[in-house]
Amino acid sequence: MDINELTIRVIIGFFVLLIMTRWLGRKEISQMTFLNFTSAIAIGSITANLVVNQNLSILNGVLAIVGWAVITYILGIVELKSKKARKVISGTPVVVIKEGKLVNRSLQSSRLDLDSFNALLRQKNIFSIAEVDYAILETNGKVTVLPKDNKKPVTKVDMNIPVTPKAFPIPTEVISDGRILTENLNKLKLDTDWIQQQLQQQNITSISEVLFGQVQTDGTLFLALKS
Repeated sequence: MDINELTIRVIIGFFVLLIMTRWLGRKEISQMTFLNFTSAIAIGSITANLVVNQNLSILNGVLAIVGWAVITYILGIVELKSKKARKVISGTPVVVIKEGKLVNRSLQSSRLDLDSFNALLRQKNIFSIAEVDYAILETNGKVTVLPKDNKKPVTKVDMNIPVTPKAFPIPTEVISDGRILTENLNKLKLDTDWIQQQLQQQNITSISEVLFGQVQTDGTLFLALKS
């Protein structure tokens, strides 16, 4: 295989893989179920073969990637339409702690040892099984935890603290690397004049000095300067 053919294979493999991954949707990378995991490994292996295996023609390699992606897409549709099929393809969530007690049978059926389970709990900021009322092992391998009542964080409602009304639902980026993001600004029904007023209040002479700017939920503008 000469350098020109290798270059062509790399370019084709990269863009076919990118297109198929985007087509399959964000779930492919955000929720690694059995189907997504198998699909990702298989498509990656086929793409690698397309790039380095000169015995595999470019056409056959592309057809193999597309074919596997189509099968994955169809099974994804079947999962959405049928709960029974979803159980067969992706499995079901498993309760591993019930009413504060470990369900050993669930751990064994899930091939999950206590060290790995404790590691999953620590990712949820739980450092003791005694703090957990219920824990469920989801189909993507992550653990959902319901702490015991005496371990739940205190909320403003618990403390009878009035909730401050929000000017905006979520913090929104409006300046990036010295440039005003007019689309985001328009969504907030703000304009560049408002930005300039905020800059003047913080003694900033030019928008080019700003690395990052974000409108907070209370209507204030957070700024991070390049310097």
